[in-house]
Amino acid sequence: MSLLVVGLSHRSAPVSVLERAALEADARTKLLQDTLAAEPATEAAVLATCNRIELYADVDKFHAGVAELSTLLAQHSGVGLDELTPYLYVHYEDRAVHHLFSVACGLDSMVVGEGQILGQIKDALALGQELHTAGRLLNDLFQQALRVGKRAHSETGIDRAGQSLVTFGLEQLADGAEVTAWAAGKRALVIGAGSMSSLAAATLVRAGVAEIVVANRTRARADRLVEILGQSGRSAARAVPMTAVPDELTRADVVVSCTGATGLVLSAEAVARALGVDFDVAERAPGAPVSTAPVEALDQHAAWVENGSATDAAQDRAVRRADVRPVASAAPARLHLLDLAMPRDIDGAAHRVEGVRLVDIESLAEASADAPMAADVDLVRTIVSDEVAAFGAAQRAAHITPTVVALRTMAADVVAGEIARLDGRLPDLDEKQRAEITQTVRRVVDKLLHAPTVRVKQLASEPGGAGYADALRELFDLDPQTVAAVSRADLNDPNRGRS
Repeated sequence: MSLLVVGLSHRSAPVSVLERAALEADARTKLLQDTLAAEPATEAAVLATCNRIELYADVDKFHAGVAELSTLLAQHSGVGLDELTPYLYVHYEDRAVHHLFSVACGLDSMVVGEGQILGQIKDALALGQELHTAGRLLNDLFQQALRVGKRAHSETGIDRAGQSLVTFGLEQLADGAEVTAWAAGKRALVIGAGSMSSLAAATLVRAGVAEIVVANRTRARADRLVEILGQSGRSAARAVPMTAVPDELTRADVVVSCTGATGLVLSAEAVARALGVDFDVAERAPGAPVSTAPVEALDQHAAWVENGSATDAAQDRAVRRADVRPVASAAPARLHLLDLAMPRDIDGAAHRVEGVRLVDIESLAEASADAPMAADVDLVRTIVSDEVAAFGAAQRAAHITPTVVALRTMAADVVAGEIARLDGRLPDLDEKQRAEITQTVRRVVDKLLHAPTVRVKQLASEPGGAGYADALRELFDLDPQTVAAVSRADLNDPNRGRS
């Protein structure tokens, strides 16, 4: 196994870099295809979410693999390699397995224990299978990651260590109040109809909002979501086109946005117009810190991104946090905005509009970082460590299995050849005698091979046991093509990987 992962996440990179590096569906497909075409990689899968982009590959050379995967991430994300490199992390072999299993359990999420990552891992595996870029190693890895994540959620209370981004975001908007009490009777506008927006809509309905409006670029998806929401009978629900968002904004109390748009969906000026208040981008809310960033950085996120660089990223991120953090106000907010998109949908300057409370991905990350860790996290870490060891042993054992099968196939061919030669030399043997001789020879061969093949599997499953397969092939002069054929047959087995 030569598993390599190169990526960046909310833990390693500022939001500005993550936004620019976000990969759309077409870019993910092209990235996988180009990765497989690269010399060091034989398999590839990409895990791209709102707060992480990770490229997994089976490589034959570590340093060449790191260089190639880093370059490909830069090319397809549109962020220059020099700028992207300081934010990249690299994990190899068992550490890469440990990383993905931790991600699957929600240990690496902004909100510890959130379960939505499992669906995103499933999607990453499905894309790799569809494009035939995920082979034996990555199929096994991602399928096991899904099982480990499910085990963590079923055997521990990791769900109590944190909530999904949606729930946690609404709790931040409620500012200490019970979400159900805070949401009761409110009008909600949900922009987008994808998985995260659908979850937000369903959560708001369960929380007791009086009305929920869904706006989406594709009207059919919005209609479908409204149909599902309406089945609960708890809240009035209707769908509108994206062009209706400005009007709906004037009636909404809560807005949740999570689209795949590459630009802003709601500007600070649009929010101000909806509330009927004056807004000057140069203005600052009472008590807000004075930033040394240019006015463009406070008005348009796109301009702020263009002005950023790798060298001043830390300073820019500190400025961004100061400018975007929700501002406390003596008067209750009239409009609550929750931005779950990456890149962000809502202009960060909207928090300075009078009567607005804004919570976005970055402020969620800061809030969750201060949240107390549950004791169950330690249990999940133990599960992850145990599963990593088991996965490594299974992979090492599986690596030698085709060689053992090829050895036994060769032995069977030798027996068959010798029996055929015996038939030619002793043509008068009857069927009973021939069968007895054949069984005797087979038993002798099986007994000779049994102990060494069982032992070599045990040795191969231990750390550092990868070389036993090579030794076996060399000692018995096995045909590499025969071993490869066994591997392909095992990979194409329709029952393989089912649990």
